[in-house]
Amino acid sequence: MIPRVHHLKNIIKNFEKNVLQIFGFPPRELALAYTYEKKLPQPKKFSIKDIVGDGILLAVPKFRRTVEKRWKRKFGSPEYVWKMLVPKTNIIVCNDCGHYHERGYICGHCYKKVEEETKEIQDKIQEKLGNLKPIESEVIVLYNGENLPEQPKEFWQGKRIIEMKKDRPQWFSKNLLQKSTQQPSESKDVKPTDLA
Repeated sequence: MIPRVHHLKNIIKNFEKNVLQIFGFPPRELALAYTYEKKLPQPKKFSIKDIVGDGILLAVPKFRRTVEKRWKRKFGSPEYVWKMLVPKTNIIVCNDCGHYHERGYICGHCYKKVEEETKEIQDKIQEKLGNLKPIESEVIVLYNGENLPEQPKEFWQGKRIIEMKKDRPQWFSKNLLQKSTQQPSESKDVKPTDLA
C-alpha cells in the first residue's frame, strides 16, 4: 500500500515540474498536500498489582530532609512556634510536703507515699487470697482500731476483709473506699445525701 502511495506521489511531482516549466509557477489547484502519520504503539495497560506482585508497597520519601528543615521541626522557628527550652512559670510548692511540682499535677513526693501504701495493700491481698485465685469479690481494708460498719449480713456476703496491722495514714480517707456509684433505687424522692 505504501509503495503505491509513493509511486503516485512521484507521478504528481513530475507533473508539477513539467507544468512549472511551462507556466513559470505551479497552479494552486494542482498543489499536493500530504501528511504521513506513523502509528505510535499504544501503551500496555497495567496495574500496580502487576508491578508489586506479592510484595508490599511502602510509602518511602523520595528526597532527604535538609538540615535546616530537620532543625526547624525539632526546635521550631522564632517567627511561628518556638520549641526551645523555656523556663516554666507554673511551678508551685506542695502544701503537705514542701516539694515543688507543676500546677495541675499531683506532687511526685506525695504520690510516692500513695504508691507505697497501695503496694503494701496489694501484697497483703495476695498473701491472704493467694496468687492463683482471681479477686472477683470486693475487698475491704481495715486498719488498727477500725471496726466493720454496721450493715445487714447480706451486705457482707462474698466480701473479703483485709486487716492492716498499722494505723491508717492521715491522707488516706475512708471516703476513698466508698463506691462512687449507688445502687438503683425505686423511690421517687430526690434527696441530697452523702455530699461531703
